[in-house]
Amino acid sequence: MKYVVLVSHGVFAQGLKSAVLMMSGKRDDILSTSLEDGMGTNDFSDRFKALIQPIQSNDEILLFSDILSGSSFTTAIEILNEQGLFDRTTVFTGMNMPMVLTAVLMKDNDYLTQPEFIETVLSEGKAGISLFTVEAVNFTEEEL
Repeated sequence: MKYVVLVSHGVFAQGLKSAVLMMSGKRDDILSTSLEDGMGTNDFSDRFKALIQPIQSNDEILLFSDILSGSSFTTAIEILNEQGLFDRTTVFTGMNMPMVLTAVLMKDNDYLTQPEFIETVLSEGKAGISLFTVEAVNFTEEEL
């Protein structure tokens, strides 16, 4: 099985998981946990170990983190490495809704190579970032 694992600061990972499940439907292959305010890295480490308990050594992991080199990121990487799961893990940072949803919906399709899959996920994440301005939209008075 391929798991999508979300880690973050605050409760961003759980919120993003909730939003993705609204779009993709109920799934057991999306896992999330966060380093919450006031929580130490040891507590997060215990929480992350419990989270990945169902993952087997032959499963693949798509790890998404809110920021590169944050405590939740580095702790997750260390634990995956300690448990012999890191070599089957693809790591993305700067996670957002478009990239995670794309990964969830496309991860089990065999028509993309691994590099194509990675490029698609990153491309969707980047495309989801834009500046919206009212001036850029030409509404007629009746449409408003």
